[in-house]
Amino acid sequence: MVNLVGFVLFAVGILGVVLSRNNLINILVGIELLMLAANYNFVIFAAINDDIVGLLFSMVILLLAGVEVSLGLSVIILYYRLRGLISVSFMVSLKG
Repeated sequence: MVNLVGFVLFAVGILGVVLSRNNLINILVGIELLMLAANYNFVIFAAINDDIVGLLFSMVILLLAGVEVSLGLSVIILYYRLRGLISVSFMVSLKG
């Protein structure tokens, strides 16, 4: 019963990534929900087992989530300035 919130967050994140294949912002939000679900599970199981390793993993995940958001949004902003739209179907022009 405790892990139900983590499962729901993970399922919503997966659905967000799979169902919004054309919008990069929605894909980025879905990936963030996946990381949040993993973070939530680490914290809950660390509290249940009275272990600090889960809390350390959650801090690493928070660090990676911040880096991922900043890099992802910067690439999306640069692509929008260059092309004028944000769509995954037109991302083939990013070959390089």
